[in-house]
Amino acid sequence: MNYILALLLPPLSILFAGRPISAIITFLVWIPAILLSGGLTHPMFVILAWILIYEGRNRTA
Repeated sequence: MNYILALLLPPLSILFAGRPISAIITFLVWIPAILLSGGLTHPMFVILAWILIYEGRNRTA
């Protein structure tokens, strides 16, 4: 479920993965990046969210 959320809202997905500081920083960078590039940088944030979700699952297991 969190991986699907990462496709739409990467900062919120990072927050749900248990990384609040990373989520805030990502949000502050994500908004201007989306507005200035027209969405071309969105895949970069999706990949970042997926990596952080994956690391969070491996850390707890």
